[in-house]
Amino acid sequence: MARSNFSVLTILSVTLLLPVLSLSFSPDSPSDRRLLVLLDDLSLKSSLSIFFNSLKSRGFDLDFKLSDDPKLALQRYGQYLYDGLILFSPSIERFGGALDLAAVLDFVDSGHDLIIAADSSASDLIKSVATECGVDFDEDPSALVIDHRSYAVAGTEGDHTLIAADDFIESDVLLGKNKIEAPVLFKGIAHSVNAANTLVLKVLSASPSAYSANPSSKLSSPPSLTGSSISLVSVIQARNNARIMITGSLDMFSNRFFRSSVQKAGSPKKYDKSGNEQFVTELSKWVFHERGHLKAVNLRHNKAGETDEPAMYRIKDDVDFSVEIYEWSGKSGEPYVANDVQVQFYMMSPYVLKTLSNDKKGLYHTSFKVPDVYGVFQFKVEYNRLGYTSLLLSKQIPVRPFRHNEYERFITAAFPYYGASFTMMAGFFIFSFVYLYHK
Repeated sequence: MARSNFSVLTILSVTLLLPVLSLSFSPDSPSDRRLLVLLDDLSLKSSLSIFFNSLKSRGFDLDFKLSDDPKLALQRYGQYLYDGLILFSPSIERFGGALDLAAVLDFVDSGHDLIIAADSSASDLIKSVATECGVDFDEDPSALVIDHRSYAVAGTEGDHTLIAADDFIESDVLLGKNKIEAPVLFKGIAHSVNAANTLVLKVLSASPSAYSANPSSKLSSPPSLTGSSISLVSVIQARNNARIMITGSLDMFSNRFFRSSVQKAGSPKKYDKSGNEQFVTELSKWVFHERGHLKAVNLRHNKAGETDEPAMYRIKDDVDFSVEIYEWSGKSGEPYVANDVQVQFYMMSPYVLKTLSNDKKGLYHTSFKVPDVYGVFQFKVEYNRLGYTSLLLSKQIPVRPFRHNEYERFITAAFPYYGASFTMMAGFFIFSFVYLYHK
């Protein structure tokens, strides 16, 4: 009886868990659905409600928890329970439950997405997570971003730490097609990125007059971070296409900043509403793969004039190659249109490199002749474009030489030798005839 009850409980537990696990990341429907939001204080749910409601309206299921909850866990039975993680807990010194720095990094390494928002109370734990992702916050715990030329007039407070930033990255895929007209209000800490790290992008940079320092004390030495080297908001797309957003201002997501009017110092124009809501909303669409997610399907190749894919090619064969590429729009796959997609016919190095033509409906195609080299080749498509997921496709195919009965019987270049041979035979015949029958 006890064994029967245990079996029923086991089946019930698995049944209840299956709907959660079914929400995991899918390349066919790549928009993350279930997000874990970690907060220092649950009152942030109301002060950041506009941002959270925008996520819910786009179909996300938000699970709010305190960052020190003793039951915290990102995975169960080897399966991740969430598709994305939002860390709005800058002051946390140690996560609760089974969550720690290694667990967060494993979460990203498995292809999941992450948003980190810090402020002046940022702990070493939050800074360590950012550092592991390729971003370094200012080491001075009392430092804030100060700008005496690009501050927000409405909230100067004498220290010019409320920044009106408008130095955006020029990328429609990251920030949407509609231009952000109003400056973004920022109050928080600075971070820098390694210029050699090509995976990190500065989405919102400080102005050349900005610097990072303690606003309540005089400078005794030059600040370590100054000018446009200060990044206010950065994003990372890892090699596994996991996406990360890091900022030093939690207030940037607040209802107060979303609704606040803004006027940049030195500018006569005043905006009734800051650009925060549009900026954060559009960037979160990119982070959670609602935009810029590419998928390649139906990679095909065949001999010219045929439809079936051969087991191997012969040197100098004419080949047709095609692949379909679609971009996830948040609801469905839309044809991706670009003129810089290339295919390589590759063996140790590319023997053929062709730019693919497209029909504006997602189909990319080209034709070429197999080189006069036999061996094991690959059709390879490597596509890396700013803001888009990377594509790496390959299909292996052997190439053989001509068989002995496939060579041409008569080679044009050998005609002089053919002529010389027949001339010699004809001359020998004439000489023999004359020699034998001439009297």
